[in-house]
Amino acid sequence: MNEFQGNQVQAHNLLGQKTQIPKRKDNSLTRTLRSCCVIPQRYILGVMGLLGVCNAYTMRVCLNLAITQMVNRTKSEEHFDPNACPDDVLIGNKTVVQNPYAIFDWDEKTQGLILSGFYYGYAITQVPGGYLAEKFGGKWTLGVGLLSTALFTFLTPIVIRAGGSTWLFILRVLQGMGEGPTMPALMIMLARWVPPHERSFQGALVFGGAQIGNIFGSFMSGVLLSGGRDWAYVFYFFGGFGIFWFTLWSFLCYSTPNSHPYISKKELSYLNKSVTTAENSTKKDPVPWKALLRSASVWALVWAAVGHDWGYYTMVTDLPKYSHDVLKFDIKTTGTLTALPYIAMWLCSFLFGFVCDLCIKKGWHTIKTGRIIHTTIAATGPAICIILASYSGCDRVAAMAYFILSMALMGGFYSGMKVNALDLAPNYAGSLTSLVNTTSTFAGIVTPYLVGLLTPESTLAQWRIAFWVCFAVLVGTNVIYCIWADGEQQWWDDVRKFGYPQGWKHGALIPDEPEQPESVRLSSKKTTEDVY
Repeated sequence: MNEFQGNQVQAHNLLGQKTQIPKRKDNSLTRTLRSCCVIPQRYILGVMGLLGVCNAYTMRVCLNLAITQMVNRTKSEEHFDPNACPDDVLIGNKTVVQNPYAIFDWDEKTQGLILSGFYYGYAITQVPGGYLAEKFGGKWTLGVGLLSTALFTFLTPIVIRAGGSTWLFILRVLQGMGEGPTMPALMIMLARWVPPHERSFQGALVFGGAQIGNIFGSFMSGVLLSGGRDWAYVFYFFGGFGIFWFTLWSFLCYSTPNSHPYISKKELSYLNKSVTTAENSTKKDPVPWKALLRSASVWALVWAAVGHDWGYYTMVTDLPKYSHDVLKFDIKTTGTLTALPYIAMWLCSFLFGFVCDLCIKKGWHTIKTGRIIHTTIAATGPAICIILASYSGCDRVAAMAYFILSMALMGGFYSGMKVNALDLAPNYAGSLTSLVNTTSTFAGIVTPYLVGLLTPESTLAQWRIAFWVCFAVLVGTNVIYCIWADGEQQWWDDVRKFGYPQGWKHGALIPDEPEQPESVRLSSKKTTEDVY
């Protein structure tokens, strides 16, 4: 496309069909905006996507730290732990001043259930979110979802004081439902906007927003909660931040390059030539679930995501509790130290992304090898580090150093399996991501509740057991990924281009399909990578 929505453009698919994009004339405002926007729009999308993910994670994790100041622990500390670490707040014989806002008598099991509530809703809306994003575009699917979560976050203090733990659990489920479409919608937009050789870095940029959210959320929560302040300020602050982001998103970002009103003609031409999608087809084919669910590479991706999320949610949800309850840091220090591992993960994600893209461009290894290498680093490295941290005992410096190193190594996840969905299925990245996220989100449901069961008195010995479970899940799922992972576009992602593999016995994947000639059948190599 050489002229932006100027001359009519004909896009030919393999069946000889044609799609015409009607011509539009630029008005004066469009010309002015295009001349002012010197930064490529795909990078603006990347930055806004980063802020969107950051926004999502601040609203997701702010309760993790706030809950330590909401619960009255005096009734639950009657047990004696001979291995307990010294408490920062005890100085000489001074009496500890109780937080007047810590009014809830919730045991560890109840707290774990509340913290897991978000992921029930998050799992429910993954697949519908991916469907809506593919049908109506990622912009409003993502935007409206995060706006609803922002409003629920803002209302959290009112809901808690009115209905206690029951209402809070329900509210957390609703918040999770709002955030469910986030990753599928972003994946669809990135599949439309980002060329293959830029995906590792852009993936690190956008999904690194999770670490910015954890950093910003943990640090600001610690600041807002310090000095015995009301924990309600945390929810007001992050809810307002989400509403502000939605306003910017509405004006700056669009679902596809062709729908963007003031993208430069040069960038639009470049993206239409370099981004591999079937967007120009006259008819949108249905999601090929029959083939997708039989693909070994898809299930390898699912298992890798389950392992990562188990380790990640253990850190995100429970590290603040471990720092406060076991290592006995005060709340402000807990907020600051909890942010440090995510700073390391965010910075290292760019390093891993740059290295992965460079190696692929130079031909030093294939896309598949790059995804396996970085996924392995992001799984086995953290698994070892969290075990070392648990055996550091009350050596706070060593424990936090291991936690920081574990999250730094987890930064390889973004240039590993996280962007792998774009490799396998650029046309159905949203649906594939929704499948992967729906399955892996059960780790977010299970881990907080399981940790609550394993740590009823929140002792060091009890936490060590929880970390060994995390180690086993991370390493085991990574082995599965290494065996069955792939880095190429799968045949079922574009049947009109690749055709069916030999031996396919499960019917047509596209409606009103003519008989496929033998010349478009896949090679035996591609056939062996799928499960029938």
